[in-house]
Amino acid sequence: MSAAQAMKNTSTPTFCEGIQYVGKTWPDFGKFADSAAIAAGQSAIAAVDDKAAYQTLLGADALRYVTLQMCGSKGSGHPGGFASSAEAHAALMMLGHTNIVTEVGHHAPGFYSSMFLDGSLEEMGISTMNDMMARFRERHGLLGHLSGAIPGLLAPAGPLGQGQHFAMAGALLHRDKLFPVTIGDGGMGEPYVLNSMMHFHTAYPEVTNFLPVLIWNGYSQEHHSMVSLHSNEQMLAYWKGHSFDEVVLVDAKDFDDTNQQGAFVDSSRFSFGQRLAFAKAVLEGMDRAAKSAMSGKLTAFIIKQLKGTGVHTVGAKSHNLYPADTLDAAHIVDGLKRRALPAEAWQIVRDNFSRAGGGPAVKTVVTEFEMALPALKLKMQEFAKGEKAVPATAMGALVAQVGQQDKRYVVTNADGNEASAMKNINDALKIRHPTADPLYNQAPTGQVYEPLNEDACAGLASALALFGSRAIWLSYESFAINGWPIVQTVAQAMAELRRKTPSIVTMFTAGALEQGRNGWTHQRPEIENYFGAMMRNGNSYPLFPCDANAIQAAYEYATNSVNKNMTIIASKSPLPVYMSLAEAKVAVERGAAAIYESKAGTKGTVVFAVTGDMIFLPVFEAKDKLEAAGYRARIVAVVNPRQLYRPTDIAWDTVSQPDNAFMDDDHFNALFDGDVLMAVSGGPSAPLEPVLLRSRAPKRDTVCWKRGETTASPAEIMAFNGITAEFMVNRVNALSK
Repeated sequence: MSAAQAMKNTSTPTFCEGIQYVGKTWPDFGKFADSAAIAAGQSAIAAVDDKAAYQTLLGADALRYVTLQMCGSKGSGHPGGFASSAEAHAALMMLGHTNIVTEVGHHAPGFYSSMFLDGSLEEMGISTMNDMMARFRERHGLLGHLSGAIPGLLAPAGPLGQGQHFAMAGALLHRDKLFPVTIGDGGMGEPYVLNSMMHFHTAYPEVTNFLPVLIWNGYSQEHHSMVSLHSNEQMLAYWKGHSFDEVVLVDAKDFDDTNQQGAFVDSSRFSFGQRLAFAKAVLEGMDRAAKSAMSGKLTAFIIKQLKGTGVHTVGAKSHNLYPADTLDAAHIVDGLKRRALPAEAWQIVRDNFSRAGGGPAVKTVVTEFEMALPALKLKMQEFAKGEKAVPATAMGALVAQVGQQDKRYVVTNADGNEASAMKNINDALKIRHPTADPLYNQAPTGQVYEPLNEDACAGLASALALFGSRAIWLSYESFAINGWPIVQTVAQAMAELRRKTPSIVTMFTAGALEQGRNGWTHQRPEIENYFGAMMRNGNSYPLFPCDANAIQAAYEYATNSVNKNMTIIASKSPLPVYMSLAEAKVAVERGAAAIYESKAGTKGTVVFAVTGDMIFLPVFEAKDKLEAAGYRARIVAVVNPRQLYRPTDIAWDTVSQPDNAFMDDDHFNALFDGDVLMAVSGGPSAPLEPVLLRSRAPKRDTVCWKRGETTASPAEIMAFNGITAEFMVNRVNALSK
């Protein structure tokens, strides 16, 4: 009998259409699978007993089967890593803990299989196995790594070393729920994974309702993992050395009755009885770990079994499928046949998974709902035009107000707010620290989170925003690159979300021009080119406020926005004020505004299009020299360059919460028309691309950052980079000939 006939001759549900192989009925199926262990109307198993263990194993094999067939349908994707986690994932489902995130993007096929089995993917039109195969790794389908667009999945997963931040953010915001995060041992060498959890636990000792689940399978994606030679004792000590009070380790080797060699074994090769024993041990261990985490102990769970357990091959060779690994390849066929479930088992798995946690994940997990936010009323300080004020400090006052009005608000900073002229934030919100010390603004309940690495700062702030709460990451521009990848990941996820969530807001101070004596280590504005490139994504906005009024407008604009990536770049030095608050708000929304224009001149009009704040000092000096030589000058502050692109330049219509408020041609030309256009930046030139693309000026040039050097003053570092009034005047004269 063919698989299709077998399925047809049973009461197997429609979602099984496309499942290619049917297995033999398992021993004692009628006894332990007569009905779902998660009863109708319940969200978890009633007891960790033999029936629950039996159905945990059914769920694990169902996950493996769907994962392998889906990947085989495209000869592509990553089945091996998730396969070794299947019992752990199934155990979490059976226990009702469905707010699961992962650090491993390569586990995506397994997570999709879970969302298929619980019915969540029907939300995107994936109802059958045939649909799964058709939509896997296709546009508008199930992309190769986890995305914010997939129903029921809480967070994206791409670069390693990020998943724990989502789990910690979820735990911080939802104290009554468990947030497991699966971590691969291949990713244990990535920076900050356990370090970031240890710092979080020190800052938030009462928040233990996140559960790292280490998938210790001995391999990375192309070789043995770096911790493959650790003994169980060493691994336990490693976690306990990072402040974990309880570490539950279940080792498949302890259940092996097939004499497999090596420390890592394939539990799918055990006798059926030992497979059940292993599944029950995982279920019992996971239950113990979950209860420990929810009771106030920092807890980890470790499942140790060979990578590729239960699929087409094992070890690193199981990690990825290639074009030859198709559904008609012998090793794929063999793997599917070994994992094939009896036809009547599929409904049991569907019943359990769709009831776990109170319903399909798409209807129950926390990120499927918008979080209510306190209303904000910001009181801004109006600085008079011409006076000097510190932009960073002006923004800091508003950050403090947000934190006082929204007690969930978290400010993250690795290098210190005080060093960035934002001590007012610490004064108002306090640094979260176990040592109370008013001299250093430290308090155990503070809202300023200060781990000394940017990855942890960016990670928690980005994760909180994605999960629905306000947050901001403050850093030096020069160090931002260390944490930026997770901001980019979250920005892309926000572009795909089906719900509103606060934008991820970042602010970078101590730009290159301010850090002369520190030298090139603190002079890395090249990251602004990264921001510039991301503008075309559709939901990324680098903001360059020109003064202390403009930065207040920029912060308000960013904080009130949704589903976007808002990055503010400003100085911590006293600088002249060029705009009123009202003018600044218009400039931020429209993209740019003229802050100076000559009243007379006979030699033509020179337009300065400028991103930055300190950089206006040599620009105004150049303006004076040009006016003295008979030129007219117009100085335009480019505050929000994303709004200066043409609509066709930006993928604005492909993102959630789209914004097409681009400056029209008439307003753009009124600002930037002239005989010579000088695009000037204290950083690189990429953020000025929209101006250079649209300008009708017959002559144009850029003046921008080249590289860092140790200098005694901002003027000296600007001179080193050719950002001087003299250079600008000479270029204008040369272009005007």
